[in-house]
Amino acid sequence: MTTGRFHKMHGLGNDFVIIDARETEMNLSSAIATAIADRRSGIGCDQLIVLRPSSVADVRMQIFNADGSEVEACGNASRCVAKLIGDETRIETAGGIITGHATEEGAIVDMGKPRFEWQSIPLAYAMDTLSMPVGWEDLQNPATVNVGNPHVIFFVDDSDGVELERLGPMIEVDPLFPDKVNVNIAHIADGIIHLRVWERGVGLTRACGTGACATAVAAIRRGLVNSPVQVNLPGGSLTISWQDGEHIQMQGPTTYVFSGEADWDRFG
Repeated sequence: MTTGRFHKMHGLGNDFVIIDARETEMNLSSAIATAIADRRSGIGCDQLIVLRPSSVADVRMQIFNADGSEVEACGNASRCVAKLIGDETRIETAGGIITGHATEEGAIVDMGKPRFEWQSIPLAYAMDTLSMPVGWEDLQNPATVNVGNPHVIFFVDDSDGVELERLGPMIEVDPLFPDKVNVNIAHIADGIIHLRVWERGVGLTRACGTGACATAVAAIRRGLVNSPVQVNLPGGSLTISWQDGEHIQMQGPTTYVFSGEADWDRFG
């Protein structure tokens, strides 16, 4: 690798280092991704995004968590990439192809169809994914949804009252979830979803776009809210639209923070 430019962007405080590698090939290891994401000795981010050529879309998006693990999808990053590229953009991810187009404040992204089959989450064994007969302490009977990556959703009376810092990492690695899982804690007030997310490979995050999508879909399926629905996260709000059998539409703001240049070999 050589010296190259990067973009720093965030969606509702969920922040990214975005490297455009469509013209110059970059081989990034997990260790290098972790070093770049480090907030003390690196550039600092929740996820490192690498844009690569695609034979089936306008661009392929490779997503590294801060711990170096690769994930299939990221809603906030998808909005940032759509805003960065502009116009209507087809984005290839490991979770499928999504479409986004820039708006004045951010972007609208078509996140595709959610999946509910237990094998598609995936779960370790068959069960009803709308109301699972499982629980962890006071968190009981969650729903699970795959929106390009796996999410488990708990609806509670007060999402702020849940010890997500303690329970999140426990549920993330439970053997029930062979690929680990993102943990969503939500309550509903006046038709608005209030959500906190423990993101696998990241931890507590100010915003999770796929978590907002999965939680909105689960709430609509349970008849708790109507589409479109506002989802409030610690970093701000997203609007999610979904009807049974249709694609999820996610709309929200993005922020371009700065651009820079780095010697990528120094992170090796």
